[in-house]
Amino acid sequence: MLEQFASDNYSGMCPEAIAALLEANQGHAVAYGDDPWTQQAADRLREIFETDCEVFFVFSGTAANSLALSSLCQSFHSVICHELSHIETDECGAPEFFSNGAKLLLGSGQLGKLTPDTIADIVLKRGDIHYPKPKVISLTQPTEVGTLYSLEELAAIRATADHHSLRIHMDGARFANAIAALNCSPADMTWKQGVDVLCFGGTKNGLAAGEAVIFFNKALAEDFDYRCKQAGHLASKMRFIAAPLLGALTGEAWLDHARHANACAAYLADQLAQIPGLKLLFPQSANGVFVEMPEHVIQALYDKGWKFYTFIGDGGARFMCSWNTTRDRIDDLLADIKAVN
Repeated sequence: MLEQFASDNYSGMCPEAIAALLEANQGHAVAYGDDPWTQQAADRLREIFETDCEVFFVFSGTAANSLALSSLCQSFHSVICHELSHIETDECGAPEFFSNGAKLLLGSGQLGKLTPDTIADIVLKRGDIHYPKPKVISLTQPTEVGTLYSLEELAAIRATADHHSLRIHMDGARFANAIAALNCSPADMTWKQGVDVLCFGGTKNGLAAGEAVIFFNKALAEDFDYRCKQAGHLASKMRFIAAPLLGALTGEAWLDHARHANACAAYLADQLAQIPGLKLLFPQSANGVFVEMPEHVIQALYDKGWKFYTFIGDGGARFMCSWNTTRDRIDDLLADIKAVN
């Protein structure tokens, strides 16, 4: 298949991940995570985040988010998240399932972001025993519409969380893209802003599978390995999840790939904005571009074999760039849009 723009999940493995995977495939290694690659990947994440955190590896982002949230709250608690968040719209009730029923409380907000006021309104809406008690704020960085929380916005949310005794979970499926875009340190965006647990995405940045669940609040990680095992996410050959991530984390490969994807999206957004009849729906900040275009243009692109998503409403299309998107393929897309517009 030629390069497509439906999702960065369409892309293959980056060369650093492949090389590390092949190296880990030489000979035998101890199972269930007691291998050197798993230890080295965890240590590398501790180095990147500049703190002694607890690190676990699971197969998918849904498992990472759901198991992380289940460790932050009990069944009678609730999780505050944006109405567009992945845990609400795309995880088939897994967060509620793994937490034995903790309810998601949805907040609105411009540009796909929660605000301190929105969070406070949800917390203060009801405080009686008949209502699920708010316990966690879940933030997506970058958001589901490709925007970013600034460090100042994260700090303000942390202050609100502290005031109401709430924990913070960060869905970082595209965390590398956020770091590349804001040009800040991973520490500055997470534990220094009071994030308790981060789900660090790898699949969307050049891995075949595998996400890291990073607990900055180590007390909350108690028995998390048992949660992973019970949920079917203790890989017997864990090295094949950890090694590719370690390969991508070596040096700045993970950031270089994210910077490339962001730059491709910036070019695409700039070019789309110059086409009559098209309008960007959200500011392009990371590796996603959201654009409003006529229905006949959308259908014509589908007919030409282009793959992209239109789940954000009538006339809205999402184009995602990945670590190996090429300028030539973007130009092919733009040429077809101009031809059918």
